[in-house]
Amino acid sequence: MDYLFLHRDKRTFTSERQKNLLFRAAHIYWEQKFAGREPEKARKVDCEIYKYVLYYLEVRQVFLDPEISLKKLSGMIETNQTYLSNVINRYFGCHLKDLLNKYRVEYAKELLRSDKYSPEEIPQYCGFLSRSTFYAAFKKMTGLSPKRYMKYEMRAQHSESINYV
Repeated sequence: MDYLFLHRDKRTFTSERQKNLLFRAAHIYWEQKFAGREPEKARKVDCEIYKYVLYYLEVRQVFLDPEISLKKLSGMIETNQTYLSNVINRYFGCHLKDLLNKYRVEYAKELLRSDKYSPEEIPQYCGFLSRSTFYAAFKKMTGLSPKRYMKYEMRAQHSESINYV
């Protein structure tokens, strides 16, 4: 599923409309990807937990909290840790830590492309506890170091601007 937070206006609040739009899109995605293939495994409660996980990641951006944990997220969603962990493992195909890191790295890529922050500043804005954890996760997800990624993106933007002229 596409990362919605990268494409929405940054606001200090989240509206009920945003939540409803996300839930509708997530439900359609759920029906297409999961419900038709495994009817006995894709339970209705799983779909609800799935939508709330997306809501807290996409709209509320809880991945920016370096202290977020399975326990904290399950408390926010008002479910138990086992159900939450099972939904994340089954429908996102990874553990919570990996899912959070995917969102953090996508957010870091946006910050690097904006050219407002240096690669050394990025970890604190993306929810990573340390720079080394950030560098390791970034390299694992993109195959590049943040500095190399930034150089690559700057070259790509420069070549695009030349092509438009």
